[in-house]
Amino acid sequence: MDKPVADSALQRAAETGRVMQRRRQSRIAYVASMARAYPQLGIGLTILVFLIVSALAAPLIAPYDPNALNTQALLETPSRTHLFGTDNVGRDVFSRVVYGGRVSLPVVAVAVLAGMVIGVTVGLVSGYYRGRIDSVIMRVMDGFMAFPSLVLALTIAFALGASLRSVIVALAIVRIPAAARLIRGQALVLHHQDYVLAAHATGVGPLRIISHYFLPNLVSVILIQASLGAGATIFAEASLGFLGLGVPPPTPSWGGMLRDGYLYMEVNPWLSMIPGAMIFLAILSFNLSGDGLRDALDPRQRQRVPRRREA
Repeated sequence: MDKPVADSALQRAAETGRVMQRRRQSRIAYVASMARAYPQLGIGLTILVFLIVSALAAPLIAPYDPNALNTQALLETPSRTHLFGTDNVGRDVFSRVVYGGRVSLPVVAVAVLAGMVIGVTVGLVSGYYRGRIDSVIMRVMDGFMAFPSLVLALTIAFALGASLRSVIVALAIVRIPAAARLIRGQALVLHHQDYVLAAHATGVGPLRIISHYFLPNLVSVILIQASLGAGATIFAEASLGFLGLGVPPPTPSWGGMLRDGYLYMEVNPWLSMIPGAMIFLAILSFNLSGDGLRDALDPRQRQRVPRRREA
């Protein structure tokens, strides 16, 4: 390769590197400005990331096997040896809390994802076709919503038996009606927009209208509903575990640990306080994230954040 050509290639590579660096700096500055403008979103995501990282790194940070019994250390209070103490059979509470996040958080994530996918699909079909189809679907959703969500989850989990699968199914079904009704209402509004009417007039099919006109305008609503619904799902999952309908023992889960420590509140309140605090933090993170997303995705609030400039 000739020297001028090589020098030109090196200059182009260096310029490309500088452009990429400026773009990364621009993105970091934009994220920082978002965090300053919407502190709820920043705090919620920080707590959520902390919980997720601690759950993923459980094998590295947990000092003991979460199911290892130690009859020489029963109901110990927090100490250097056992950071959060031990339970009634000598298991390390810190290790079980960390490993409990590997059960509770994925269960909630899968349940919310499944419930939102089904609920959004049902709501879009109902809002697009309207008429008799809408009436039938909404009456079914009304039937589900006639039961308090926790009672409905308990009924489904009891009918299916205590297992990880039954918990996910019960929590997913509970999330469907609220998502379906919300999306159906938004779809009815979009149905009368000029661009949707124009698409109908030009012969665009239902699937294309739903995927290209409805869904892109509902992304913010779906994200907010999913984040706020995740907080309620965490509470429902913990309630199922507390009532013995969650993940079977000895697998640790925050709700199950809350149940195990309930009987020893007077002797060692840490057994219930620690998993209860984790449940509180998880619910708080999702609720703060949902509130922050609602503000950040509101067009009337976007003027508070400067537009990101691309290099």
